[in-house]
Amino acid sequence: MSSLALTDEEKVSTRQVTALLDQGAFFEGNLTFEGTVRIGGHFKGEIFTRDTLIIDPGAIVEAQIEADSVVISGEVKGHVFAKRKVIMHPPAIFRGSVTTPSLRIDEGVVFEGASYMPKADA
Repeated sequence: MSSLALTDEEKVSTRQVTALLDQGAFFEGNLTFEGTVRIGGHFKGEIFTRDTLIIDPGAIVEAQIEADSVVISGEVKGHVFAKRKVIMHPPAIFRGSVTTPSLRIDEGVVFEGASYMPKADA
């Protein structure tokens, strides 16, 4: 399959992961990074990136998140500010607020909170 045929979601999922907080790990504090980071464990604090954050099934994240794109399949409690998009896949559980110009919530996701969708920058 050529890269021209990939959807945005496939591009995110095939992008090289630069860091991983896997199942069984717990981190509390501030996380700043470049590239794509996957969280599969527990995280509490603040996350800032100009790139992509992926929250895997089984992950538990309590945070204020500011990123370009966020893909959620785990449990998130907090506030998400995404410059480009937020995608939620089951079995995601989200409690909080999301601010992004593009929000996709798949069937089966638990969403308790508010969404704000400003126009994307021209």
